[in-house]
Amino acid sequence: MSKIPLTVVGAELLRHELHQLKTVERPAVINAISEARAQGDLTENAEYDAAKERQSFVEGRIVELEGKLGSAQIIDPRTISADGRCVFGSTVILEDINNGDVVTYQIVGDDEANIRQRKISISSPIARALIGKFGGDIAEVQTPGGVREYEVVDVQYI
Repeated sequence: MSKIPLTVVGAELLRHELHQLKTVERPAVINAISEARAQGDLTENAEYDAAKERQSFVEGRIVELEGKLGSAQIIDPRTISADGRCVFGSTVILEDINNGDVVTYQIVGDDEANIRQRKISISSPIARALIGKFGGDIAEVQTPGGVREYEVVDVQYI
């Protein structure tokens, strides 16, 4: 089984979600199924069907999270010694060569990616173009609108 890279924060978020599912969601679904059963005929009971569907989702997500956490390779960006190179967990400051816009991204695991929080997935085109680059290097990223070039201004491990 291959390792799934996660930052310390990402792993903690998955653990929190798993705990929430097991301690809050699962008991609530069991209670909803019990109440729906008490209403009698299950063949036309929409509440029962909805509760069973929710139970299926919750149990599936629990299995998925346990699998991811079980095969996780947790990486703390603060302990990385990559000598200024872009690696998983690093925070990268980029300047768009075409328009001069400056953006900052952290390269994280697939489950942690959130563009609003400036966290990009290790499997995204921009992260793949950045891996191995140093400050001052140019990264070419294939986008739907064509190739975009970014200069790596700085690489941080925070």
